[in-house]
Amino acid sequence: LAIVGRSGCGKSTLLRCINGLEPIQGGEIRLTGSGVLGKDVDWTNARQKIGMVFQNYELFGHMNVIDNILLGPLKVQKRHRDEAEQVADELLKRVGLYERKLDYPRQLSGGQKQRIAIVRSLVMQPQVILLDEITAALDPEMVREVLDVVLKLANEGMTMLIVTHEMSFARKVADRIIFMDKGKIIEQASPEEFFEQPKTERAKAFLNILSY
Repeated sequence: LAIVGRSGCGKSTLLRCINGLEPIQGGEIRLTGSGVLGKDVDWTNARQKIGMVFQNYELFGHMNVIDNILLGPLKVQKRHRDEAEQVADELLKRVGLYERKLDYPRQLSGGQKQRIAIVRSLVMQPQVILLDEITAALDPEMVREVLDVVLKLANEGMTMLIVTHEMSFARKVADRIIFMDKGKIIEQASPEEFFEQPKTERAKAFLNILSY
């Protein structure tokens, strides 16, 4: 599911509400069709089911790659290090960064840091991952390596909510497109319907100023 819209329309705020980082004023969040997340929910437990990757990586500079990745599994989930590290190693191999597991963030490129952030989310074994403009802080040549990882996850069946300004990527990776404007969902459609035959004037105006 890709969420698109102009800057400031509420896309990132929606993700932060889903992950409990912003208070919810109304409505409800259903996870796997039954679990309702709201004000009285144990968000520490709920967030273990909802991974989130931010645009600015959020890696700890004083910790190497593997320790950054294992912080959640060891401190929050109380998993055994050997088991968690085995999972992390397999994920690092999938994103092509196993050889960098002992490096520190300062030794990595922006694209590598973002791939590490994705692995850090996946190692928690979430049911859904929220991706918030994960290519926004990257140089153009680094964007493709991150998007390739996300596309591979989508092809493997991982449920993802992706906030992105990369329209060509949204069209390729998403099963559904949500268009937001001024804090509201204005239109929902398949990628083909949204990009070829948008129904609302606001969606048409948004697409007219973009090249996708």
